[in-house]
Amino acid sequence: MIKLHHLAVTSPSELELTFSDGSHGLWSAAALIARDTVLTKPLADPAYFARAFIEAGSLAWPNGLELAGWNLHRELADNGRLVAMRAA
Repeated sequence: MIKLHHLAVTSPSELELTFSDGSHGLWSAAALIARDTVLTKPLADPAYFARAFIEAGSLAWPNGLELAGWNLHRELADNGRLVAMRAA
C-alpha cells in the first residue's frame, strides 16, 4: 500500500508530497478548504495549514483531520500531477 513519506509546505494551501514508491507531486488543498466544514475550515489559516504532519502514512492535522496517503497518490495521478520516481 502506498503511504505518504515526506511533505513540504509550498504555499498557504499547497503541499509537496512524496510517497513510499518514490513518486511525488504538488497537492492543492483548495477544494478541501472550500468545503468549509468543522475539520476543513481551520486549514484556511496558513499558519494552521502549515502544521500538517504525517501519521502512519497519512496526511494529518492536529484537529484530527486525516487523508490517506494512497488516496492522495491516486488523486494526484488522476489529475496528472504525480511525478514517478526516476530510474537509477
